[in-house]
Amino acid sequence: MAESLPPTRPRIPGRGLAKGLAVTLRTMTRKSVTAQYPDAQPDLPPRTRGVIGLFEEKCTVCMLCARECPDWCIYIDSHKETVPPAAPGGRERSRNVLDRFAIDFSLCMYCGICIEVCPFDALFWSPEFEYAETDIRDLTHERDKLREWMWTVPAPPALDPGAEEPKELAAARKAADKLAAQQAPPAAEPHADEQARAAEQPTRPQGDSQQQTDQPKPDRQEPGRQDPDHREPIRQEPDRPRPTRPEPGHPKPDRPKPGQEGAE
Repeated sequence: MAESLPPTRPRIPGRGLAKGLAVTLRTMTRKSVTAQYPDAQPDLPPRTRGVIGLFEEKCTVCMLCARECPDWCIYIDSHKETVPPAAPGGRERSRNVLDRFAIDFSLCMYCGICIEVCPFDALFWSPEFEYAETDIRDLTHERDKLREWMWTVPAPPALDPGAEEPKELAAARKAADKLAAQQAPPAAEPHADEQARAAEQPTRPQGDSQQQTDQPKPDRQEPGRQDPDHREPIRQEPDRPRPTRPEPGHPKPDRPKPGQEGAE
């Protein structure tokens, strides 16, 4: 059996036109939200990907950003220079010096990989986006122009009050404290040792003088001899008879029983 189809509603002529006019009438009564650009600049979020700025002093020419770029739009040229030893007797070292750093924004797809892989924070996002050119060759920004974009990079957001201190600040503070301890005058070290030594010594009584405490103690006097520092002689205890131990084989002396002492 053939399935029965649901009945179709009859088409009303002009139904679509009535819907369109209703939307138009509702929109006409609302306030316009059109941004008057370029007279009014848009309020962009701080993490907007507009253009890339270069902090040239932090670049070490590691070529990591150029190797990781999927569009190969970063061009870097450099040369090596020999650095004299920092201390006498050391050996010379070589370092890379940046000659050219350019980004072709006609090829860039704004993925941000170069900024993420930079180990020394030399690349930053700027929210500026007004750098359109009539010639495509002008979209290749050299290092001088990339340095100018650094002035438009917003400051990083503040940390939460309960957040941990960044490791970079902790390491920098530790290095500064170590350098200050090394540059401290050596005269302060014996003073600290004297304070520690004085804290370990026992406190002297208030009545004793420094001369009395520093003098050596007199030798122990024999009984019956007079102490030269004192007028009174040292008292000698009377000799007490020592109890004699009975010889083996002799009986023990009889002790009176309680109550018989008075009778005798």
